[in-house]
Amino acid sequence: MTAPREVAVVGAGAAGLHAAEALRRAGYDGRLTLVGAEPELPYDRPPLSKQLLDGQWEPGKVTLREPAALAQLRLDLRLGVAAERLDRGARTLHLADGRQVRCDALVVATGVRARRLPGAEEPLPGAHVLRTLPDALALREELRPGARLLVVGGGLLGAEAAATAVGLGAEVTWLVSAAAPLAAVLGAETAALLTGLHREHGVRIHRGTAAAVLRRHGRAAGVRLADGGELAADAVLMAIGSLPATEWLAGSGVPLEPDGGVACDAHCAAGPGVWAAGDAASWPDPRTGRRRRLEQRTNATDQALLAARNLLAGPDGTRQAYAPVPYLWTDQYGLRVQAFGSPGGADRFELVDGSLAEHRFAAACLREGRVTGAVGIAAARALRGLRAQVAAHGPWPPAAERQAAPVG
Repeated sequence: MTAPREVAVVGAGAAGLHAAEALRRAGYDGRLTLVGAEPELPYDRPPLSKQLLDGQWEPGKVTLREPAALAQLRLDLRLGVAAERLDRGARTLHLADGRQVRCDALVVATGVRARRLPGAEEPLPGAHVLRTLPDALALREELRPGARLLVVGGGLLGAEAAATAVGLGAEVTWLVSAAAPLAAVLGAETAALLTGLHREHGVRIHRGTAAAVLRRHGRAAGVRLADGGELAADAVLMAIGSLPATEWLAGSGVPLEPDGGVACDAHCAAGPGVWAAGDAASWPDPRTGRRRRLEQRTNATDQALLAARNLLAGPDGTRQAYAPVPYLWTDQYGLRVQAFGSPGGADRFELVDGSLAEHRFAAACLREGRVTGAVGIAAARALRGLRAQVAAHGPWPPAAERQAAPVG
């Protein structure tokens, strides 16, 4: 196959930037267009709920590459303009500003958009999401001492924002629907440790489901609950999940999952000339046989690198299947929790180093006797040892074998 002469990467976040860089490193010398809906230079998102939100960092520090580094990539850089439509037959990408971009190959890296509660579908003062740099700066303005912040959503984003806000002196209520928030991601034991820390630091955890954002005097004033009750607040953060930002692919013939994720094969290809990477990409996991979509920072980089290599390999070249060991981290109350694989849903928790009480530990998370995840705090060596077992998805070794060859 002839190498593509014109490649477009849609999405100028971590996945899109790394895809563009990987194409150039691999020797691609054709036209390379990078399209981003946001006007900012490509930036990193994990600090938005932590260092940027609490004021330790200013916006310039989250930028992934300086202008000089971007210039070396020889990009046709289109920032502040969204992709509007893809015409695969004509190999043309239509942009919201009316211009068009020709592309023999396309990488979809548009990520996700935040879900919103009824009553705040459109921008509303005091009602916040936390996905973009402007989102973080707007929320930061609300976090003065004594301000009442209501965080809706029991995932990592909500937990991090709650920890940051209470550290700035805000009065924080964290509204969660699950009996054990964070357990689905980190496992029951680690989740219990973190929720205990939230309570110790003054976060009020309220269990229930929000039905809508309340409005008073033209701004958000809390939420109405599904049971008819209300929770009042000066500001509301909606951290209730996300949806793939793939509406622009409707009618293009690019296959989409029911949730909007781009349906890729094992090589990150979504059809002739179309590839996907990052939060919006769905692919078959070789370990489980089920499709999955990962909204994790390291996945954005790793999947983008592989998609770029496979794009250049062509259909007759040697393509590599994407089989990552998922990795995530979260920083809360001065602790960094790290996890490999899928700690959530484990039926057995095997401590291999330290203790939860000391806030220093590493543990294997097992399901039906197999190591499906690993989680820990300040125990990097032991976690690295567990990573190989997570990758193998193998059975937990007997005690005698573990003593002969200790994990880590």
